[in-house]
Amino acid sequence: MKLVVFGANSPTGRLVTAMAMSAGHTVTAITRRPADFPFCDHRVQTAAADVMDADAVDWVTGGHEAVVSVIGVPPSVRPVTVCSQATYNIVKAMIGHGMRRLLCVASAGLDAADLSRAGLMRQRAIRPVVLASGRAVQRDVRRMEDIVRESGLDWTLLRPGRLITGRDVSDYRITALPASRPLTSRTDIAHALVHEVAHGEHLGETVYVS
Repeated sequence: MKLVVFGANSPTGRLVTAMAMSAGHTVTAITRRPADFPFCDHRVQTAAADVMDADAVDWVTGGHEAVVSVIGVPPSVRPVTVCSQATYNIVKAMIGHGMRRLLCVASAGLDAADLSRAGLMRQRAIRPVVLASGRAVQRDVRRMEDIVRESGLDWTLLRPGRLITGRDVSDYRITALPASRPLTSRTDIAHALVHEVAHGEHLGETVYVS
């Protein structure tokens, strides 16, 4: 399958690219700095594109069979629009090129069910500026999810828990409800994305990976 990966030069994006290659897919890795991308393989090509530029996104999206988005941004106390605007541009490009399959990484932290009473008490003890910076990003990710669900495409949203480093793929779970203390290794979320793009077991669903 011909995949285009947005956010390919992120830690998760690099894992997605490597696993997709190993699974026999070809990948177009989208990054603002192609010279920094660590892969040199005939199954991978890089393309420079700013995800906030609709024309650039349209140009790099055409000619593929599926889109994987692992776009993320660091916490900020200022309003954040990167995830939602980038996803809007991706959806628009996919529709224009007649593409259907879209997979996006979101966050398990969006679901209030993640927060036990003890968890809420811990959050109140954190400095307000830290909470505000997280909320700005979460609001943008929630807007991103709404855009995906309303797109009419064959979408899957994957919500990892707090991302940790994991060398090997674990016996992770994909569930309809979040774990009480969700942790997800980057290796596992990358594996889940590549598996899902090939098998389509969760079309039109929001799932948790932990």
